[in-house]
Amino acid sequence: MSWTIAPEPFDSPVAAALWRAYYTEVSDRWYLLHEGRRTEPGELEREIAADRGDYLAPPGGVLLVARHDGRPAGMAGVRLMDPATAELKRVFVHPDVRGKGGAPLLVTAAEDAARALGAGRMVLDTRNDLVEARALYARLGYEETAPYNDNDYAEHWFAKQLT
Repeated sequence: MSWTIAPEPFDSPVAAALWRAYYTEVSDRWYLLHEGRRTEPGELEREIAADRGDYLAPPGGVLLVARHDGRPAGMAGVRLMDPATAELKRVFVHPDVRGKGGAPLLVTAAEDAARALGAGRMVLDTRNDLVEARALYARLGYEETAPYNDNDYAEHWFAKQLT
């Protein structure tokens, strides 16, 4: 059981499948918590199409795909917000391989990618209900900080110095 992590075009079929899996999970979690239902198909399609992820393309971004035993199993994106600050986006590991070390590897690879883009600081936002993500970020040295964006769904903001 081995992990590999490599850049992937944001618009590849692999990236699209991982984006769909990620968005389906976080959307369903939000709707189940707040409205007691899963995401309706039309809502899901509209929201997936609304965020193409082109900000994860070079030269100012990168999408990393983790493969577990050769199979696409997770992703993490990085985009430059300014020359010194990168944002961590779309961190996701398929449920069937969670707990096998993929998430910390992805975040560490994303930090390396941010450094390669020239960033000395990484920021991210997340929600209250994504407790596993918040625990991961804290374990990896991210600290809660003041909001840096006006994302309607963000309830926690984190930052980490990379230098």
